Amino acid sequence: MSFIHEELEKRILVIDGAMGTMIQRHKLEEEDYRGKRFKDWHSDVKGNNDLLSITQPEIITGIHLLYLEAGADIIETNTFSSTVIAQADYDMQALAYELNVASAQCARNAIKQYKTLHPEDTKPKFVAGAIGPLNKTLSLSPDVNNPGYRAVTFDEVVATYTEQIKGLVDGGVDILLVETIFDTLNAKAAIYAIKQFFRGKKELPIMISGTITDASGRTLSGQTLEAFYISVKHANPLSIGLNCALGAQEMRGHIEELSGIAACYTSSYPNAGLPNAMGEYDEQPHETAHFIEEWANNGWVNIVGGCCGTTPDHIKHIADHVRKIEPRRLPVLESELV
Repeated sequence: MSFIHEELEKRILVIDGAMGTMIQRHKLEEEDYRGKRFKDWHSDVKGNNDLLSITQPEIITGIHLLYLEAGADIIETNTFSSTVIAQADYDMQALAYELNVASAQCARNAIKQYKTLHPEDTKPKFVAGAIGPLNKTLSLSPDVNNPGYRAVTFDEVVATYTEQIKGLVDGGVDILLVETIFDTLNAKAAIYAIKQFFRGKKELPIMISGTITDASGRTLSGQTLEAFYISVKHANPLSIGLNCALGAQEMRGHIEELSGIAACYTSSYPNAGLPNAMGEYDEQPHETAHFIEEWANNGWVNIVGGCCGTTPDHIKHIADHVRKIEPRRLPVLESELV
């Protein structure tokens, strides 16, 4: 049993909120993203938030620190798009490994700073290496006239995830988080890459988090929640959960369902409600916390936090609301009764 398993038996753990939302508050311009190192880069890089771990590490570390101050137990690295495939949008494929190392180090530095500022807080803090879904999918064709076409192969996805995993591990993460999964085949490639990377070595705990994209209760590639769970449970993950796409109110039924079928710990970090007509999130911290508190009281969750639109204020309210609630207990499997 790992250290984080022991903590999950004691309490509900809190994961951080949105990185992009907090970066937007800094109102960074093109030159801020470029920094000195990339001031002469041949294409625009504004919007490449992962690059800030190299060019503006103090901003990323500062955001992590705000979430730790708010009560987060787990902070995610700024690596949602730190892969060769995703960085091709900026012609920065060669930076993929470095981005992951730098982002992991920003998170580790934030925890070090937090522990220095708060020696009275003896609870452990964990760094989750964020592995995003990619901007190319293995299950769907980008060409409506050629449904059999794929923009990428399984082996290419495995290779790009392997490089990301190596960077995250070398940077010092405690957990690998395969998140915002809309295509389970992409996630299975990430899982395969993790298993291959750790072959013969002690494996880091794996968190898996899918996303239900609409009211049908399915992922973008068409799976129901139960089908998604069955498709990835072979990874023997620390947790399986849901994040993004929906607010807590809309996610409630799916979390209830997941809590009833998952043999591992469950996680959920919803958006701050659904976006308004301007694409902004209006749900207030106390509202998000109220929904999640109900899930906790019902015994549905082990790890909670926020996704798009959530801030340290949201995380503080969530942490305050679940602090004294018992975590969901793992079910006793039939195989254990034999």
